[in-house]
Amino acid sequence: MERSDDDTGAARLFSGFHPISLAALNSKAAMLERLDNKYVVRAPVLEALAPQLAQAFDVLEIDDRRIFTYETCYFDDPELRSYHDHHQGRRQRMKVRVRRYVEAGLCFVEVKLKDKRGITVKKRLPCSPDAIDRLDAAALAHVRDSHQQLYGRPFDRALEPVLQMRYRRATLVARVGGERMTIDTDIRFFGQGAPRATDADTFIVETKSACGNGLADAILRTQHLHPTNACSKYCVGMSLTGAVQKFNRFRPALRKLGALPLEQAHAA
Repeated sequence: MERSDDDTGAARLFSGFHPISLAALNSKAAMLERLDNKYVVRAPVLEALAPQLAQAFDVLEIDDRRIFTYETCYFDDPELRSYHDHHQGRRQRMKVRVRRYVEAGLCFVEVKLKDKRGITVKKRLPCSPDAIDRLDAAALAHVRDSHQQLYGRPFDRALEPVLQMRYRRATLVARVGGERMTIDTDIRFFGQGAPRATDADTFIVETKSACGNGLADAILRTQHLHPTNACSKYCVGMSLTGAVQKFNRFRPALRKLGALPLEQAHAA
């Protein structure tokens, strides 16, 4: 059974925010090139921050909804090069995914790359929402072109689906400037092992700004919150579902999320 916004208990967090439409958000804050910070935040802390955030940020609202369902399928090669590049902290690394915006009926092939400045560059291509676990010829061409344009060398790896996830997201947009903030909860991972999920009162908050130290980061620091390094949902999900054996880099994020990889959870 799908849970409504009221069932999640998260909708009330954003009741005090002014709304912003999707068209207005895209016109001022697409943020396809940005510096990101991720935080793991518990519900009571986020509730305490909500009034302060509401003074500076609006919340995305579509058809009277402020929390939206995202479904994502990540792709990697048989050697899991994308995962291991993140685990090793390589400066040039990329992730390939298909993301479906459930309520909006939209779907995109997304390639996320890091440039030499550490800036995240996201390239999107619309695709059919019917099958998010496959990359057709146009999608593969988009992946190759995105890699070639940024890194100046061909992308020749075979890609296959390795992890799916589903979560709920609210998006905040700064009233001044193009800064954005996403707040994810009810994150469920589906991979090689048994499905896993984050705690219901745990949120992954991501700030997206041109400088990497924006208004949202300053507000989070008022509650003594600091970025959680290596908190990629893809890498965390691969660790939690037992798809990989090496995950030391992601242990701090896993501890903050209150979850452990399958073999450790079974041993506990």
